[in-house]
Amino acid sequence: MFTLTNSTHKHLAAAIEALGTPAFSECLYEWLQRCFEIDNGTVLAYYQTSKPDVFFAHSRIKQVHSHMENDYLSGIYLLDPFHSLHVNKSDNGLYRLRDIAPDHFHRNEYFANYYARTTLTDEIGFHVALPGGVSVHTCLGRDKSSGRNFTARDLNTARNLSSIVCSLITVQWKDLTASGDYKDELVVDHLRAQLQQHKDIRLSKRQGEVALLILRGHSTISIGLCLEISPQTVKVFRKQLYRKCEISSQAELFSLMTRYLAL
Repeated sequence: MFTLTNSTHKHLAAAIEALGTPAFSECLYEWLQRCFEIDNGTVLAYYQTSKPDVFFAHSRIKQVHSHMENDYLSGIYLLDPFHSLHVNKSDNGLYRLRDIAPDHFHRNEYFANYYARTTLTDEIGFHVALPGGVSVHTCLGRDKSSGRNFTARDLNTARNLSSIVCSLITVQWKDLTASGDYKDELVVDHLRAQLQQHKDIRLSKRQGEVALLILRGHSTISIGLCLEISPQTVKVFRKQLYRKCEISSQAELFSLMTRYLAL
């Protein structure tokens, strides 16, 4: 049975007392890192058609957050599996990145060009969808400072704390609202328009959808399942996409398209 130490109780009390103040995120993190070992933490809010807000970021090594402002917040957050929880209006609770990531996530260019540079080796997140169209994520990670993944005991502790964490987050940010209504087709249409305007590349809607799923780390089979088409048809659209863009690799696709992701 999971129990809290006296010190942990005191930090939980401090987090509760900090509700409604800017100090809450740090107090929440201070409490959680006394419940199980954490190398880094990030608290951010996803909206509908505007970039995320970062409420808190702490790490033992600077690489974890050094590319967040210029890369992540500029648009590639749309490729993050945790953002997909927001898009899909997933149930509130604890999620582990490796459990929600697409099947080729660790082979894709988002992972190679951004995620790997954070040195994160394991990541979990408490996802809370708020009534105003916003979701708040408290992401906790292990990175090269410890060189270890979360243990089964760590994950069990986090799961036991999930209802408390989600309730505190709901109270803290209950008044957050977002305008608009995010849909992947908005990103696809935006990508197509930007590519036509800046590169004179004219993609069909389906080619744009395939491009976005490739960027997120989906395999040919997974793309087919998402779009309800056969793997062979996916290969045809991928070939057409690469030919129109005059590229021959996923790395080139990432370099070409990520600059136009942000809505």
